Amino acid sequence: MPHPAPDAQPRLRGVVPIIPTPFRAGSEEVERSALAGLVHFAVDAGAAAICLPAYASEFYKLTEAERLLVVQEAIHAAAGRVPVIAQSNHPSAKAAADLARRHVDLGADLISFAIPRLFALGPDDLLAYCATICQAVTVPILIQDFNPNGPTVGAEFCARLVERCPNFAYIKLEEPLMGDKVAAIRAATGDVVGVLEGWGGLYMLELASQGICGIMPGLGLADVLVRIWQRAQAGQMDAAMDLFEQIVPQLMFSLQNMELFHHVEKRLLVRRRVLVDATVRQATFTPNAQLLAYGDFLNERAARAAEALKAAAV
Repeated sequence: MPHPAPDAQPRLRGVVPIIPTPFRAGSEEVERSALAGLVHFAVDAGAAAICLPAYASEFYKLTEAERLLVVQEAIHAAAGRVPVIAQSNHPSAKAAADLARRHVDLGADLISFAIPRLFALGPDDLLAYCATICQAVTVPILIQDFNPNGPTVGAEFCARLVERCPNFAYIKLEEPLMGDKVAAIRAATGDVVGVLEGWGGLYMLELASQGICGIMPGLGLADVLVRIWQRAQAGQMDAAMDLFEQIVPQLMFSLQNMELFHHVEKRLLVRRRVLVDATVRQATFTPNAQLLAYGDFLNERAARAAEALKAAAV
């Protein structure tokens, strides 16, 4: 049975939002001063940790220097209040491992990376890729597998990797109907590897009974999702669903397209006075006026649900 790394940190449990990358209108430069406000919002929302730069941070549009910059700024803003997970994505295992080491040197608490899915790779090749990055650092590792065109890794893969790399601590999966896979991963790894659900937290209530350890959604509704998570974990499923139903239309609409998500997410954060600029870096899908209007309509309803929740807690 695999054992956790000796220096593994306390287990993550709860909502781990992805911090978006704020850009200046016109120049599309990273707006460093806005990052602190995003981190503060996550902390105030009750986040278990924060993660960046991931897909929801537009990481694939950032230079290597910019990736290091946003991680450094987030670590400074978090000031030890929440763990910072530094996403170290690159299709080259060597490059991803180098980036992971640099993120640890900056003070990242955990390292995350996405399995490369541009071309089909067999399980042994994927295992070698992941092991290279895991073995480059000693902090806990969170692996994301997002593969719209095929299957994701499963229980056997996780068991083999944690046996080889004890700091492999979490797997983030984004797919529907994965309850059996969650249970299988937990059984195969003796619960050493925690499973987090991505995709905006859309499947969180379905998977609550299967033992996921958390969700990794966008930032804009993190406070609402924290409350839903808490209700579900307390066995208050009706109360959790009552609140969840108020934000599901916004989640489903925005997640139709990753670039649409960036626009809707940032406009929601502007509506909630967390951001002042909703700029999405090019190349991007530019929503037409009708899509933006509908997204704003859903954002308004979701924001009002968040405001009502906050008012009720006072």
